Amino acid sequence: MKVEFRHEPLAQLPCLALVTFAFEGSPASSGSVECLPAEARAVLSELQSAGELSGKAHECTLIHRPASLMATKLLVVGAGKKGKFNDAQLRRLAGTAVRYLRARSIGDLAWVLDGAEVVPTTVQAVVEGALLGDYDGDRYKTERNGEKRIDRLGLATGGRKVGDAAAGALERGRILAEAQNFTRDLVNEPSNRMTPTLFAERAKEMAARFGLDCQVLGPEEIRALRMGAFWAVAQGSEEPPKLVVLRHSPADAPDSPVVGLIGKGITFDTGGISIKASENLHEMKTDMAGGATMLGAMQAIAQLKPRVRVVAVVPATENMPSGKAYKPGDVITSMSGKTIEVLNTDAEGRLVLADALTYAKQLGCTVLIDAATLTGAVTIALGNITTGVFGWNKDWVDRVLAAAAAAGEKMWALPLDEEYRELYKSTIADLANTGGRYGGAITAAMFVGEFAGDTPWVHLDIAGTRWSNEEKPYRAKGPTGHGVRTLVQLLMNLSTWAV
Repeated sequence: MKVEFRHEPLAQLPCLALVTFAFEGSPASSGSVECLPAEARAVLSELQSAGELSGKAHECTLIHRPASLMATKLLVVGAGKKGKFNDAQLRRLAGTAVRYLRARSIGDLAWVLDGAEVVPTTVQAVVEGALLGDYDGDRYKTERNGEKRIDRLGLATGGRKVGDAAAGALERGRILAEAQNFTRDLVNEPSNRMTPTLFAERAKEMAARFGLDCQVLGPEEIRALRMGAFWAVAQGSEEPPKLVVLRHSPADAPDSPVVGLIGKGITFDTGGISIKASENLHEMKTDMAGGATMLGAMQAIAQLKPRVRVVAVVPATENMPSGKAYKPGDVITSMSGKTIEVLNTDAEGRLVLADALTYAKQLGCTVLIDAATLTGAVTIALGNITTGVFGWNKDWVDRVLAAAAAAGEKMWALPLDEEYRELYKSTIADLANTGGRYGGAITAAMFVGEFAGDTPWVHLDIAGTRWSNEEKPYRAKGPTGHGVRTLVQLLMNLSTWAV
């Protein structure tokens, strides 16, 4: 999609569709509709009076040959109640417009920017929403929605001046949305086309394209590092495990912090010997969404270049049952030296993260943030709408939550308490790899946190938010890329926040 500012007066702007939004209750005279010529607004008033234009959220009204406009069509997208309007809703409206128009083979649109001046945050939200809305995960269909694409998105300024900040916001929105869509592509791949080896290859390709340092460790190096927890999970699969390490090391960045981004990279999870039920088992191709999230975040920061040192570590493997697989009752020794009693081989994500966190600290990371499809329990608590956030260090938890709010991604902090430690104690080892059913998201997070130690650490449980089984007006069914924008926002903030 080509994205650019369009500076013609709205009445003289040639395009297939001019897009505006309007609020519920006054759709003919609110939002960016106010920017239209009087003749066009008069038509909308007639539609409102007839009950054909309500302004309810995501309602789309398409007018052919609109009065006093050179555009072939005029689209009015309902913005809902004005009191609830924000950049997150604006992002959704842009996605709604894109999906509505391309379904009608309209590939050239111009979005009317409202207000007295071109606001950078508005520009970024519209660009992000449009590019995210233009995504479909149907690449293996012979007849694809993806063949109906938006070729050109114009940001119609109505002749107003565009400053450097707004121009930068356009580029930033493009970078972030493309990174999020890259993550969605990775998560959407079937496991036969996204093995640990192929995951590592995609990481190397991305790193080469955007100038990141990339290192991939194989089975021999993983064993040599004494990553007993990671190796225990990997040993049941015929596919060799890979440990992917990416670095963003700007010369002008301060020595501290060094942020470690650790992502769970289980490219398929059968549950191992504690095998899962067959219902929805196909969705376990998405168990590497945490790792994909970190690759997406690294793609974005390689282009945005925040003055902060970042190391991404992704342990990639399958969790399979076989004659070589680890078993319930086994005791394994992690890279940290802590011993772990395996009560359930389907609690494998926390094991690979344990060694990845230890390795990230060994590489010099002074702050650790992990993302993982770690527990079904978090979806019971927060559904498929909100990511669970956990951490020992309140300052860093608050930083992540602030970044999520700024990025428009829903996240919520859940409690950690010493009493939960009792639930994952082992009688024969230092730790057990599960604390049972109750408080499962908390005990899983705390287990991972044991390997962060005193290092500031935040855990994002994206099990519920990494995928949507429901198509939205603004987003396709399938992978969401949730978390990428939050992590990039956090890293960009570190250039201005005190650490």
